[in-house]
Amino acid sequence: MAQNTEVPELNFDYWLDKAIKWGQATTLESQKDVCFHLPQLQEFLHQIYETLKHMDSVAAIQQFPLIGQLLGRLCWNPFVIGDDASQKSLMWCLCCLYSSEPQSPVELKANSWIRSLLCHLLSSSKWESNEAETSTFISTLGYTSADYYCQLLKNMVALLVTELRGNQCNGLSIQGRVSASHVNAVSLFCRPLVTLPDLSLLLETLLLYHGGLPEEVLSSEFLQAVNDAFLKKKISLPESAVYSLWLRHLPSLEKATLHLLDQLFSRQLHSMEEVACVIKDSLLPQAASHPAIFRTVNEIFKNALLETDGTPEVMTIIQVFTQLFLQAHQNENKQHKFPLKTYFAYHHQPLVTALLRCPYELPTTHWSQHLKHISDMLKVLVEDTDISSLTELFEIWFLVARFGEWLDIAAEQLLKAAVESDALLWLLAFYYCPHNENQQRTQTMVEAQAVYNQLMMLFSCTVLSVKDLEAAVYSIMDVKQCCDQKLIRHLLTNFLLFSSGGHMIAQEFIHHITETTDTSKEVFSLLIRTAYRFKRNGEENQRTAKLLNELLQKVALMV
Repeated sequence: MAQNTEVPELNFDYWLDKAIKWGQATTLESQKDVCFHLPQLQEFLHQIYETLKHMDSVAAIQQFPLIGQLLGRLCWNPFVIGDDASQKSLMWCLCCLYSSEPQSPVELKANSWIRSLLCHLLSSSKWESNEAETSTFISTLGYTSADYYCQLLKNMVALLVTELRGNQCNGLSIQGRVSASHVNAVSLFCRPLVTLPDLSLLLETLLLYHGGLPEEVLSSEFLQAVNDAFLKKKISLPESAVYSLWLRHLPSLEKATLHLLDQLFSRQLHSMEEVACVIKDSLLPQAASHPAIFRTVNEIFKNALLETDGTPEVMTIIQVFTQLFLQAHQNENKQHKFPLKTYFAYHHQPLVTALLRCPYELPTTHWSQHLKHISDMLKVLVEDTDISSLTELFEIWFLVARFGEWLDIAAEQLLKAAVESDALLWLLAFYYCPHNENQQRTQTMVEAQAVYNQLMMLFSCTVLSVKDLEAAVYSIMDVKQCCDQKLIRHLLTNFLLFSSGGHMIAQEFIHHITETTDTSKEVFSLLIRTAYRFKRNGEENQRTAKLLNELLQKVALMV
């Protein structure tokens, strides 16, 4: 990336030679020479910065092995750093050389050296005397140099925070107090130092700062560095500062969402509570109370769903995220709360309202009727309305999929309660086979109804074998449509949990279907969702709850 802006080697050598000759500009001749060459030096430093900002620290040092010597010498020349533009350019260059992820003792030592230079540049604006006089002053106070620079940094942070907060009154910008370029320069200076505890208050103040301008005043490098440090848990920030960061820097929000998905995919999570804990800890469900953040996270989830072909893990993540988002929205201050329709503005609002209804706000005896209401509305949208594209169909399906708890309850109600099966089976058929045309969905319904009828005939059997169950659903086990098979496995899993005969063969049958069809992740997702629902609703049948825990332990070993 840096080839197009490479600093000529001859020019680099020229300025290094100048810096050596100038020293600390103690003679009148060297002072005059610095002043004479200062405009060209400023341009050269700007060239270096433009080159370095496209490189990582290792590549920069490899291309310019003597850059540390050059910058170090210039930082200690009072006539160079006495000029604000030159001092700012030196700070920017040093920031580029700082390793955010040091991998060796050399990089750690270089980081320490850079920090000391940055502290020196800060102190130079306050102390214009030479180092000997500064050291004498520090000694007189009874401090070591390390103590002095640490306290100096704290004081500078306090001054900057006061300055930035003084530029705003009740959230409104007071023009003319602090320039946008100054705020940008402060953010650039902070970039390599974001993990310092003493800077936490300044980071928060910068993230919450708004200068009244339409364009972003904070540097993107700073915002990216803060986001990376936050995601790696190297710093802690107030929630308001994190939300502001993601609102003002889209790449950081996207990275935070992808980081969450990576976390969830890379860890073996054994319960919905664990999934919920990781998601909640990311702060994304809470931040999604802002519609702009919600829409961005929503789009990333859609893409993840499409790229993974709707794997059970992704579906579970999206459903848990939606539940946590709704909880966070409910806890929002009513005065500042956006209405829920804002987040689902482009959908059929009666359907949205029905899906948003928390199952546990309704008596369980009303669940089947509510699900029939959802199914009827959805059927009109999908079959009786002219859907112009697959994208529109996907949007309807994705809305339903977000509220997967209702779908799990539909499958449960089919096996546990005396219900009219048509509406609930249609709802499950649409969920598992959304792309089916009406004729294909009708065929799916015929097959699902046949399996359901067989299961209900066996439901009251107290003695049942795996062969009995296989024989009862044999005609369906040859179904080639993957989505149809998922629907059948959903019904079968609930049959094993809620029927007396199913209890007897549950472990053997689950082992059989997961081993022969490689569906352990799918079945495991069904089981952890059921376990989570049991805990929330208080499953009364202790035998069923015990069986569920045993199945979870068994299938977890196969995932």
